[in-house]
Amino acid sequence: MRWWDIEPVMELELRLFPEDAWSRGMYWSELAEAHDGGTRHYTVATDPDGAILGYAGLMAVGGESDVQTIAVDTERQGRGLGGALLTDLIEESRRRGCAELLLEVRVDNARAQQLYERHGFRPVGIRRGYYQPADVDALVMRLDHPTHEAHESKDPDHG
Repeated sequence: MRWWDIEPVMELELRLFPEDAWSRGMYWSELAEAHDGGTRHYTVATDPDGAILGYAGLMAVGGESDVQTIAVDTERQGRGLGGALLTDLIEESRRRGCAELLLEVRVDNARAQQLYERHGFRPVGIRRGYYQPADVDALVMRLDHPTHEAHESKDPDHG
């Protein structure tokens, strides 16, 4: 994602999350940290004409990472685009050496929860009233990344 993607992303953001949409300023702040050595990674999914169909963002600090946002246009949901965006974030989290990847998802968004579970995320807690102003709880989910040492200890040749 680049600065010129903010306006089309905002169109999707406002349509998909009318009650708790991020502001343009929030995206500008996030993208300010999306550079080599920065703490953020943002990506967009586009159609062949360049129209943005979805977007996702990751924060990675001190060996831990969080999914900041992930969204797919309602007309494109159910076709694997959300999974592709999530896979990109998981791979970036691993590339940055993070031990885990956390996310929050609305407790009433079963479809998203199923997507996360298919990618190995497990529920670890609830954040009461996380989504405002709707006062909807968030389910916190975590994906643990195997460490290099864990791979070595499971390798029979490294006994």
